[in-house]
Amino acid sequence: MKNIQLHKSPLFLRIIFVLSAAIIFFTAGITFKHITVLKKSSVWVTNSYEVNIELEKLISYLEDAETGQLGYTVTKDKSFLEPYYNSKELIKTSFDKVSKLCKNSRTQQTNLKKLLSLINKRQNHLSQSHFLIKQNKINNAVLQENLVAGKQVMDSIRRKVDEMIIVEKKLLNVRQEAYQDTVNYTPLFIYLTLVVSLVLVTIAFIKMNDDLVVLKIANNKLTVTNQASSLAEIVGKFGSWQLNLDTNEYFFSDNEYRLLGCEPQSFKASLKKRLEFVHPEDLDYVIGTTNVMFANKDLPSYTYRIIRKDGEIRYFRGMGRIVENLSRNKTFVGTTSDVTDEILANKLLEERNRELELNNKELIAFNYIASHDLQEPLRKIETFISRLIDKDFLILSESGQQYLNKIKSSTNRMRVLIDDLLQFSRTNKSEGIFEVSDLNALFEIAKQELNQAIDDKNAEIIKTDLPETNVIPFQIQQLFTNLIGNSLKYSKEDVAPIIKISSSLVISKNEEKLPDNKDKFYKIIFEDNGIGFDQEYADKIFILFNRLHNKNEYSGTGIGLAICKKIVENHKGYIFADGTLGIGTKITIYLPTS
Repeated sequence: MKNIQLHKSPLFLRIIFVLSAAIIFFTAGITFKHITVLKKSSVWVTNSYEVNIELEKLISYLEDAETGQLGYTVTKDKSFLEPYYNSKELIKTSFDKVSKLCKNSRTQQTNLKKLLSLINKRQNHLSQSHFLIKQNKINNAVLQENLVAGKQVMDSIRRKVDEMIIVEKKLLNVRQEAYQDTVNYTPLFIYLTLVVSLVLVTIAFIKMNDDLVVLKIANNKLTVTNQASSLAEIVGKFGSWQLNLDTNEYFFSDNEYRLLGCEPQSFKASLKKRLEFVHPEDLDYVIGTTNVMFANKDLPSYTYRIIRKDGEIRYFRGMGRIVENLSRNKTFVGTTSDVTDEILANKLLEERNRELELNNKELIAFNYIASHDLQEPLRKIETFISRLIDKDFLILSESGQQYLNKIKSSTNRMRVLIDDLLQFSRTNKSEGIFEVSDLNALFEIAKQELNQAIDDKNAEIIKTDLPETNVIPFQIQQLFTNLIGNSLKYSKEDVAPIIKISSSLVISKNEEKLPDNKDKFYKIIFEDNGIGFDQEYADKIFILFNRLHNKNEYSGTGIGLAICKKIVENHKGYIFADGTLGIGTKITIYLPTS
């Protein structure tokens, strides 16, 4: 799997969005929780105020009952008893409210029980005093005692109420502190979480914006690439197609339609529609290859014929392979090339090869004729000329003797020409086994072959040590023989030939006449002091049958140096000639080291 930087991948954007959403939901939850706490704190504060109010009401209702009863005792006016009668119900209602408001406080519930007991005692004292007054059984001592006891109970009620108010104030202070903490903490927390969310969303936005810019650039490049690809298909005479292996849908490029002789996108791409253009004789082959493609998920190169919309038969070559994108969707991508010109060229080449093979056979036949059928009558002519010279030469007229000598000379030239042609024909064949050979030994064999001519010319041969390399031995020997013989043949009259042979290891790029690369060659130079030649003929001397001199001046067939050139070419080497008229000739040979 390819290594992709996290901040540049689509996964990074998803992580940012998930984190932002999570933080927003978390913030919403915390906010809801804090609002709930605020609401409860507000309820608790209100609850404490209500408890205090109701407790004050309890004292007030009891005091109203006392005041009413005292007024009735003094004035005997029953209207003073109205607060007394109403107090019981009011006290009960107020006590129930306090009890309900303090239901979550164990301390207050305990205090309420004690307070209820005291209220009941106080109400009993009031009821007892009222009963005595109403029955006119007023006993000052008893009444005094009852009033004192009632006052003591009332004082106890006041102390208990004060105690409960103090407890409620403490609770109120705690709740107010919690409320204040919540009020102070909640906005900061919400602000921080919103800031974090905003930062994450901003990062996500920047990433999306960067991705959008990159996508726009990529789309622009893709547009240019598609246009370039379309142009390349037109120039290269090929089209492309795609097969989505998930949806089984085909797509043809515009040039794919053009190759079929149709307008681009003129029909819906499909395998069935494509098979309609395949030549009937190749249809089974194409269907079989397509089935193999689906089975092996590979489409090796194959060639078939199609019939274009205009009826022209063309040769197509198709190939393809599966491409998997980053989303792991697999698509079969293939190309179709119009190889009609290549196929026709190959057929023409095959035909030319057959013609060449036939010409080679004819050349072999010619060689056979030259080596057997032509030489046989030539030998007979030479035999009869020899006998005629031995027996009847002296009885011939002077002109007859001249004619006979010319016939003999022409016969000898024909013999040399046939031998040189056979030699060139054998050299022209690329057959031959390469062997690691000592060029010094091959040179000595060539020198021995020319030993008589060397002695006749009183020639001096100066040679440095030659290398050992991979060559065709008999061809290199022939090369040396021809070059030495050439120097002897074209030596100056009355001047002893001097032939110098040297060798060195060189690199191609350092040699002016060789390609500019790092290949290594053995450089062998044959240099003589002969008649030389004009440098303008340097290339022509290697052409078959080409002669720079009249046959009456120098013997030869114009084949020797052509044979040398062919031998060097057989060894993947190079040969060059440099000459100066009247001074001498230099032949430079480059043989590969391997």
